[in-house]
Amino acid sequence: MTAATTRAPRRARSSGIRRGEAAAGWIFTLPVVLILGVFLLVPVLMALWVSVSDWTGRGSPLSSSVSFVGLDNYAAVTSGGGLAERDFGTAMRNNVWYVVLVVPLQTALSLLLAVLVNGAALRGKGFFRTAFYFPSVTSSVAITVLWLFLFSTNGVVNRVLSYAGVAGPNWFNEPRGVIHHALAAIGVTRPAGALTEGGMLGISWWDWLAGPSVAMSAFILMAVFTTSGTFMLLFLAALQNLGGDVQEAAMVDGAGAWQRFWRVTLPQLRPTLFTVLTLGLIGCWQVFEQIYTGTQGGPSKTTLTPAYLSYHAAFRSQEWGQGSAIAFILFAIIVVMTLVQRWALRERPVSRRRMRMYEGVARRGGAR
Repeated sequence: MTAATTRAPRRARSSGIRRGEAAAGWIFTLPVVLILGVFLLVPVLMALWVSVSDWTGRGSPLSSSVSFVGLDNYAAVTSGGGLAERDFGTAMRNNVWYVVLVVPLQTALSLLLAVLVNGAALRGKGFFRTAFYFPSVTSSVAITVLWLFLFSTNGVVNRVLSYAGVAGPNWFNEPRGVIHHALAAIGVTRPAGALTEGGMLGISWWDWLAGPSVAMSAFILMAVFTTSGTFMLLFLAALQNLGGDVQEAAMVDGAGAWQRFWRVTLPQLRPTLFTVLTLGLIGCWQVFEQIYTGTQGGPSKTTLTPAYLSYHAAFRSQEWGQGSAIAFILFAIIVVMTLVQRWALRERPVSRRRMRMYEGVARRGGAR
């Protein structure tokens, strides 16, 4: 009997075992696949159909009375020229400012808190970790209600500002943007003609550059306050998994504390940084319950967000096609921005010039 004939039965038995393992794996995962398909995939596909149909919310969206309208619902909110386009443009402007301010602030604050509670000299680390993380486990509805009291006209925030001689604003009833407020303080109240004539999504460039309203600024502070603790734990776990040999080598080379953090620690946190930025980006574009509980888009729609607008268009105005279209536009924005972020934080190959520099330093060190 040759070696080839002895290996053939073994290969057949091995492939049979693998087929059995694959079948067992599919049997164990089948319940989860069915649950995800019924409660996730099917609703998403139905919502996609609603976004390209004229369903009015009555009866089944799959009935023969529902017609295919193509991209009309998408065009109505992006280029229709009516109230739907202006509302979508307002919501996009508000959310863009929300993302631009919340994501960097919460990332920087969470990283700072993680570095602080990871320090060897800090006493009572368990207390500070719990205190910083506590707002993240509190109900967002409860935090929103608390925020409404704190930032009311006679609330604690304005009372504290009055002690410093500053008259606090009427936070949740002030529609003007903070940049417009700042420009008005230096006497700039009339924009240039180009800023009022041009625009996007039914909103002039002057309104796009207004900045977040005072009310939205309060929500921005609340988002940073409630989410930094969660991201602090991610950074803390990553910091505790870093080896100390690289830090010691940098100290031997004479690197200071800031140089070690910027050149050694932060590059090793790249995967965690990508996770934190991605989660923060998704959460900021999906902000809904704070707006629903707090202001419901007011004052003057300056806290309106695409997520809340999608709900309002579908469940309040019975424009189910437009509400679904807004939801899928928001989904596309999140996917595109996540891919851009992944490209920006990708691992870059070392250039030849820098590689030659490293090799020269290594040769000089070996010669010593």
